[in-house]
Amino acid sequence: MTAPPQNPDPPVDDVALRFREGDEAALREAYDRYGRAVLHLATSMLANRADAEDVTQATFVAAWLGRDTFDPSKGSLIGWLLGIGRRKVIDRMRASARETRVVETVRQLPEPAQTGPDPDRVVDRLVIADELARLPDDQRRMLELAFYDDLTHQQIAAVTGVPLGTVKSHIRRGMASLKRRWEVDGAAPGPRPAGLSGAR
Repeated sequence: MTAPPQNPDPPVDDVALRFREGDEAALREAYDRYGRAVLHLATSMLANRADAEDVTQATFVAAWLGRDTFDPSKGSLIGWLLGIGRRKVIDRMRASARETRVVETVRQLPEPAQTGPDPDRVVDRLVIADELARLPDDQRRMLELAFYDDLTHQQIAAVTGVPLGTVKSHIRRGMASLKRRWEVDGAAPGPRPAGLSGAR
């Protein structure tokens, strides 16, 4: 009677052992041998092939960096790689969901409000202020009350105690001086600055 044949020991996966030992040639061999399987797993779970390729690369990088945790006695190298690949796919899906939520949140935000004054208007006001500073005191004061405080002629007369006719004269002479400077001296080339129509 002959003894039943014994099951031979499973073949030792030389690539897996060398991979665990840090042999870079084994990393290349493992990628050539199992890279398509990891990519297939990723493409079956992700809609975007570029994401699947990124996940495949990230899987092998993670495997290489964590090769000390691989125990060939507990499983095959391909099984271990696919486990890492599955976790990487889930990480990518979560990141994509987060990005989608952020985009949707930003999309639903109201348009930002105008935070400051119009730069052209600021320049106009600076030009006017400079020109007003060149006028005699009485004219300058009347025009400032008209332009900046938006007061009528009657209100200016009431505020300053100056007769209404004198207020109108100061404003008229001040406006004439400003117009002369802008037109003749070219103090403010281009269209007339905003705000001058406010004098009444």
